[in-house]
Amino acid sequence: MMRLKNTNPALLALVAEGFIMRLGFGIITFALPLYARRLGLSLAETGALVAVTGIVKVALKPAAGWLADRVGTKRGLVAALGLRSLVSFLFAFSSAPWQLYTIRSVHGLSTSVRDPAVNALIAENGDEKAMGSAFAWYFTAKSLANALGKAVAGALLTLTGSNFRTVFLVTWAISSLTLPAVIFFVPGARRRVADGLERGSRSARAESREAAGPGPRESVYRKALGVVGLGFLISITASMIDRFYPIIATEYAGMTEAQAGAVYLASAVVMLLAGPLFGWLSDRFGRKPTVVVRSAANAGSSLLYLLAPNGFGFTAGKLLDDGGRAGFRPAWGALKADISGLKKSQRAQMMGLMDVGDDAGDVLGPVGGGMLWDAWGIAGVLVTRIVLAVLTEVYAATIIFRRPQDRAAPAKHPPPTVEAAEAEAVGGADPAG
Repeated sequence: MMRLKNTNPALLALVAEGFIMRLGFGIITFALPLYARRLGLSLAETGALVAVTGIVKVALKPAAGWLADRVGTKRGLVAALGLRSLVSFLFAFSSAPWQLYTIRSVHGLSTSVRDPAVNALIAENGDEKAMGSAFAWYFTAKSLANALGKAVAGALLTLTGSNFRTVFLVTWAISSLTLPAVIFFVPGARRRVADGLERGSRSARAESREAAGPGPRESVYRKALGVVGLGFLISITASMIDRFYPIIATEYAGMTEAQAGAVYLASAVVMLLAGPLFGWLSDRFGRKPTVVVRSAANAGSSLLYLLAPNGFGFTAGKLLDDGGRAGFRPAWGALKADISGLKKSQRAQMMGLMDVGDDAGDVLGPVGGGMLWDAWGIAGVLVTRIVLAVLTEVYAATIIFRRPQDRAAPAKHPPPTVEAAEAEAVGGADPAG
């Protein structure tokens, strides 16, 4: 299905970076809200603290992607990882709410630079014929590490008697392990070579573009903006219930806290299997079928929660939800790689731009879910989620995966430019149409 022997050292280093960094992030995710409560923050203040990183990411990621293109994606990633490691260290010595908010803002800044840089590096170092598999290994490693990190955080807090300083220092040590792998095994010159080739052929391409009209350049950015909308719809649909799962599992389905926690371990196993499988399917059958899986999982899990409000239904729904997420991520990364590959000199910037919708949905989803819950109860949230899942399918079919021949044909048919041919290839990459 997926052949590790063909995976180069750079990809292995990037997968290791994703695993180690997400392991530390999982510990922070579990421990920080508890630490905030110990410092006296209310539930609303704690929720705002959790949301700060997402807000900063939405605001800064496009500009951070542009910066990564200017300084080099490897340098941008190394700087972001150093900043991310510093965040864990600062948490260990924070003792006031304003310090927590400041550190979370710095965390958002580091993530704004890191995400476009690492996505661009995976796209550059991966095999174009197996791009879905490359992203599958990366996102699977992150998902597994996130679940393990939460389990490790619980164990550390128990063993240390809730000594948060020790927990944060352990996270700092773990996060620092990512730098050697990236520095020594991820090449940094490939972007400059690609830039040189692109600059060398710029005049010839400009002449071709003038003959062909303004379509190709505009087409690339239209595709990127279309992906922004798709990411927003999928992310807001998923996050409006995902963040509340422990609450609805215990209060609505009657599960114990231990039972709800055990579901996350089962989800880690499902994601470990689903990620590589759907990465291979994305490479074999195109992006569309695997993107469709995510919306189907959102709708299906909501139906399970509605029709079987018990431990079995909520376990099956959560596993379906997380399996859909794991199946979607490889195709999502490969789709962004396809489009950003049309503007390689701006690859990180375009990666950052296409992530904005995903990040915005992740911030607004819990807010919208909470408001719907207060107004119409959990049933209102789940029905709205099903409607959004259907709208996402319609959006993907009409905006992202419509056939090239469905568009209005130009009056003249000049010889295609390189960019036009590449744009056409992305638009028609999915054999299923």
